[in-house]
Amino acid sequence: MIKGAIIGLGKMGLSHAAIVGAHPDVDLVAVCDTSSLVLSAFNKFSTVKTYTDYKEMVGNEVLDFILIATPTKFHYNMVKYALEKGLHVFCEKPFTLTTLEGKELVELANRKGLVNQIGYHNHFIGTFRELKRLLQAEVLGELVHFTGEAYGPVVVKEKVGTWRSKPEEGGGCLFDYASHVINLIQEIIGRPVKASGSQLKSIYSKGVEDAVYGTLILENGLSGLLSVNWSDETYRKMSTSITIQGKKGKIICDATEIKIYLKEASKMEGLDKGWTIKYITDFAIPVNFYLRGEEYSAQIDNFIDCIKNKKQTVYNTFEQGLYTDKVIEMIIADYKKQ
Repeated sequence: MIKGAIIGLGKMGLSHAAIVGAHPDVDLVAVCDTSSLVLSAFNKFSTVKTYTDYKEMVGNEVLDFILIATPTKFHYNMVKYALEKGLHVFCEKPFTLTTLEGKELVELANRKGLVNQIGYHNHFIGTFRELKRLLQAEVLGELVHFTGEAYGPVVVKEKVGTWRSKPEEGGGCLFDYASHVINLIQEIIGRPVKASGSQLKSIYSKGVEDAVYGTLILENGLSGLLSVNWSDETYRKMSTSITIQGKKGKIICDATEIKIYLKEASKMEGLDKGWTIKYITDFAIPVNFYLRGEEYSAQIDNFIDCIKNKKQTVYNTFEQGLYTDKVIEMIIADYKKQ
């Protein structure tokens, strides 16, 4: 059995604890958090050991990996400590608050040969994987334009600040929300090398932005729009989509369906002329334990599989997470110079 522990028992940490705890190849040995209420529940209803100090936990327990689901400001120190102790690391997104920190962690993980993965779960949604496959098959021909969007009801009124309202702790729409879209764009379409016309707009929050708008220019020369707003109460939950226009057609993709429009039929792909709509049920990744969507279990399954087989993941490496952080810095720099 692979032995693991979790640091941070907020919404994502508790979700990860349920998934890791149910994994047939994993023994969830310990958890760490500062909340006595949460830890008391683990003490009462499980045999998992509880800690308030992650260094004490790592020192006391025999572990193979650490899963870190704390606010972003803690990622650097916790990830570095775990890597130095020879542990494989799964870290929630975004990776770090600065690219200098991220670069150091990438180099450390690579030097020690440890499995490393960032929690950008959209890459484990089948429709987005199909989008990437279709683009690689060049069904749209030469690409003309793209739009990456995400909307949701995170901040819909004036409220007391939390870590999400503090930029120095990784709060704000850009780090917490737009990072998902940026990461999808960079891994499916191409890596952004320039940001232009960037807008960081506060709607209800004080000190951080609630919306991010602008243009991204990719390494392949393609340009497109980024449009993200976490103060949109017309959505029940976060909705992320990618739209791509090509000379041969257009694709609109989100977590539930992929809509493909072709000017001419593609016999190779079995796609008719005009619109074809396929649903997530055609592409869902099979998992042993379903919680909040198969993508959350699929990413953990992938991480554990990589540890078992002593291979590095091709999905969501630290290096890929670091590049997303670099794009975030591009957007901030572009906004500040205006």
